[in-house]
Amino acid sequence: MTDAPPTLLLASASPARLATLRSAGVEPRVRVSDVDEDAAVAAAEAVHGTLEAADVALLLARAKAEAVVTALEDDDEDGPLVLGCDSVLELDGDVHGKPADAAEATARWHRMRGRSGVLHTGHWLVDTREPEDGGTGGMVGGTATTTVHFADLSDAEVEAYVATGEPLRVAGAFTLDGLGGPYVSGIEGDPHNVVGVSLPLLRDLLRELGVAWHDLREPTAG
Repeated sequence: MTDAPPTLLLASASPARLATLRSAGVEPRVRVSDVDEDAAVAAAEAVHGTLEAADVALLLARAKAEAVVTALEDDDEDGPLVLGCDSVLELDGDVHGKPADAAEATARWHRMRGRSGVLHTGHWLVDTREPEDGGTGGMVGGTATTTVHFADLSDAEVEAYVATGEPLRVAGAFTLDGLGGPYVSGIEGDPHNVVGVSLPLLRDLLRELGVAWHDLREPTAG
């Protein structure tokens, strides 16, 4: 067995997820999947019926991770720990990802303001390391859930926020760590989960694969 530290590969284009991991001392590689999210959900619901919001998040996280694993096999790359994540907002039983356009983002904020929603982030971790590097060949997943309380925005505030373009780039049409921060009045649960990756849940998933969190940290991070 080698002494090389495990490499985490993030199967996500989210700059917020990358920044969250970096802030925690982890410097992952990034490889974006090409998953058609709508098609993946439609295919699953054709078999299993309507999915709960948390199940949608986990389904898409797994699809992203597995798509990247397949790409790695095709490229014959060294085996990392591949992490797929996906976030959705549940409001009144409806599942919301990224808004399709400004009109949808505006309509959603008109529904959310002054109310609470539930942000689900699915995590799927695949161990593609070689056995001599400690690889298990295993895969584990889980979903973290955080309740988000939204401020009661005026029409002008909604219009101004949507005009920034940020709500169109993120699940739920809001951020906690960006321009949307002033419009979130409180949360119940893991704040990292709202940003896009639950560090406590990821730690637990790594432990299931025999990897300690500190094994991923950059040496300068302690």
